[in-house]
Amino acid sequence: GEDVKPFTPEKTKEIVMSLQQPAVFCNMVGNWPALHWNVKYISAMLEGKTIQFRLGLKTVDLVPQFETSCSYVEATLEEFLAWSCGQPSCLSGPFSCYDYSKYWAYADYKYIARIFEDKPEIFQDVRWSDFGFPGRSGKESTLWIGSEGANTPCHLDCYGCNLVLQVQGRKRWHLFPPGDTSFLYPTRIPYEESSIFSKVNIANPDLKRFPEFRNSTAHVVTLSPGQVLLVPRHWWHYVESIDPVTVSINSWIELDADHEARVEEAITRMLVCAIKSAENPSDGDLWLNPTEIEATSHEINLQYLNKAVSAYLKCQETSVSGQARSSSTGAKQRTNASCKRKRREVGCEPGSCTLLTQECDFPTPKAEDLQKIPFGPHLIQVLPQSHKTSMMGAVAVESDSGDLLHENEGEHFGKLQCKRKGLLMSNDCETAAHQMDSDCSPCTSQTALSTNDLLDCLVNPCVISLVAQLLLERMRV
Repeated sequence: GEDVKPFTPEKTKEIVMSLQQPAVFCNMVGNWPALHWNVKYISAMLEGKTIQFRLGLKTVDLVPQFETSCSYVEATLEEFLAWSCGQPSCLSGPFSCYDYSKYWAYADYKYIARIFEDKPEIFQDVRWSDFGFPGRSGKESTLWIGSEGANTPCHLDCYGCNLVLQVQGRKRWHLFPPGDTSFLYPTRIPYEESSIFSKVNIANPDLKRFPEFRNSTAHVVTLSPGQVLLVPRHWWHYVESIDPVTVSINSWIELDADHEARVEEAITRMLVCAIKSAENPSDGDLWLNPTEIEATSHEINLQYLNKAVSAYLKCQETSVSGQARSSSTGAKQRTNASCKRKRREVGCEPGSCTLLTQECDFPTPKAEDLQKIPFGPHLIQVLPQSHKTSMMGAVAVESDSGDLLHENEGEHFGKLQCKRKGLLMSNDCETAAHQMDSDCSPCTSQTALSTNDLLDCLVNPCVISLVAQLLLERMRV
């Protein structure tokens, strides 16, 4: 029979859509066939099909190891397993050139619908309907397979919120609230449609170059198999595999607020593509992330901007008309001036707030609101890391399900339309990483401003948000 779950789908969806801080769901997926998706099982399903792996150095530098500074290989999961187990290089194929003690490998952003297009029946192994999203399955999900040390640079997802199921091994998540954005030194170079990266290497922060990072507050959790992490909208996250082999499945949940985010993204795309394409291509600046298939033309970018604005305005009209009908019905129900007026909720009014400020866009959860959330053994808060512990320190918290959650220890967002470009980058990841560092974040000793210096300012999230508001106001006139 079906497992009894601690929350109904309706209650779970209410939690997901209202909770503005990360939390871990326990005992919600015990009957999901996807829990059997360890690497050996997936390997059998792929039947020798190759997938792309990203390889990075295990050495921790002061600069983030962006996708542009990694190497890429096409390999089977059998070859990946042989390599991760330390078997002879003849068995690990394309990985034979990479010393396991020095490198990690990550098959990330693998859309299940794409890699299993010939086996659509397995989509039903993933049942997001239990979280209140009927019809959402593996077809709308992404697969992640990594070795120990595999990581995703600290970033925020421009769109949606994120649900992440841990299947095999453990991953440690470092999450930062949207209000910490300025402390994380955001950048859009390397450019990627649905991500804003941090210039700070969370694993080894350079506090001389990024002193404001001291003011950030990390929420850290180790996610174990069978647990599902909720990453709310615009929460920064750095993710690292801490076991020899890890498997995760995630799905990004679309939100109404994404309409404005897409307008901001269209503006960013126009600026970045226009300015970077004007540079001499021989400069060797790896500005386009491998997750982007190509730099689009100005004409296409302008079309994208107009479509994004139209979708936003249409959504606003629907919201305003719905509000007007509600107000009209309410007026008819009032019998005299002494009737009690319904108190307006603190926050943004539909149709009037353009989500410009962080205070409006990301309200701090109030104590009384959090009391309504059924936290307990089945829904565990990911609490702020104590300032008394080190940045990467850990405090274990035992859950009733027998798994260890680490309060001060636990994937990537709104990549709703991105495509992985098959690039083979330099094998010398350290050299490439330093190159990106000099391109993206000039040292204080540098006197001449670069194109990237200008872009970092132009496409700063605060600047883009203001430009989006001005454009939308222009369209309303």
